Amino acid sequence: MLNKIYALLGIVIAAFSTVFCPFLKVPLIGNWNLYQTDLILFGGTIGLLSLLVLFFTLRKVSWFRLTSYLLLVWCAVAFLGVYFKINNYFGMKFVDGMLAKTLHLKWGWIVLFIGVFITVLSVKKVKEIN
Repeated sequence: MLNKIYALLGIVIAAFSTVFCPFLKVPLIGNWNLYQTDLILFGGTIGLLSLLVLFFTLRKVSWFRLTSYLLLVWCAVAFLGVYFKINNYFGMKFVDGMLAKTLHLKWGWIVLFIGVFITVLSVKKVKEIN
């Protein structure tokens, strides 16, 4: 069963967070959204969100559930990828330590994960009654 209001709310929160929320603070430049942080991560996230919208409009609940779990895994891998890229960019301990002290992850990740968790929790399996 799909809770339509929560599904749409999660999709909208996740979509708007990728564009309007800061994901990374870069010195002298300012805050970066997900598009400015990494184009591949942005494209994959928006692609999965568009699949969620497609399956929502076609009322394919099992595909919606699968894609929402896939989006959760994708966002976790994206967060870990950005985190490890900040901490191991050059491969030299001193330079990577200086880079990790200047680049900071921002609150946009939390908003993205809230939207993804709302989307995941909007789908539940219906128990069959015999």
